[in-house]
Amino acid sequence: MVLGATGLGIFLGHRVRHLSDSLKEPFGVLQAALLGVVGLLLAFGLSLAVSRYEDRRSNIVNEANAIGTSYLRAQTLAEPVRSRSLALLVDYTRSSIDLSDHVPGSAEARDARAGEERIERRLWSLAGEALETAPTDSAPRLYVQTLNEMFDAETTRVASLGNRVPTAVLVLEVLGAALALGLLAAYLAIVGRGVLAVSLASVLVAFLLLVTADLDRPTRGMIQVPDTVLKDQLASMSEPPAAAAPRSSSR
Repeated sequence: MVLGATGLGIFLGHRVRHLSDSLKEPFGVLQAALLGVVGLLLAFGLSLAVSRYEDRRSNIVNEANAIGTSYLRAQTLAEPVRSRSLALLVDYTRSSIDLSDHVPGSAEARDARAGEERIERRLWSLAGEALETAPTDSAPRLYVQTLNEMFDAETTRVASLGNRVPTAVLVLEVLGAALALGLLAAYLAIVGRGVLAVSLASVLVAFLLLVTADLDRPTRGMIQVPDTVLKDQLASMSEPPAAAAPRSSSR
């Protein structure tokens, strides 16, 4: 749309160049005002997209840390809760990684989230068993606390994946940029100079809009939220547990 509007502005400017004396001043004032407003809109939209992208990166690190802490504390539980919880935490991490590959709101993403919720219920049930078996021990109580933080971190991460720049802002940016650059191209074509410069500016603005939209789609496009930290966490879980199971639970 931006490139097409620029081309249309150049075409129309050439067609009405014979009226340059009467059109040059109003076109100049209008395009200057629109360019200022569009510049603010572009900066605002890019700032929103970047802040959301940074939040998603931070949330995935927080979730990986919560999973790692839960996995370490699960090693201190008594059997058989210990082994069953460790296996479920590995499955939970795989499900979290799988969620990163699906478009938020899609059927695949909903299925992946539903699988996570089933694992969460099983983990919580096992945590309740551990707490009931040894209500005065520190290990089950610390594990329950960390497990709750892990669930909260995943909820925050899922919410951030769907937290996108409002559609109205993106539409306003595209339409405003197209109109402003179209008027600028028409103005420069009327005065007979700067056509190449406005064409390059149009390409730059179109690329800026593309980057804004790409940042706003965390599982698609060229710029994606890296899930390397989750994959590293899963790889560390393939090693034997560092802590041995307690022989008995003290009461």
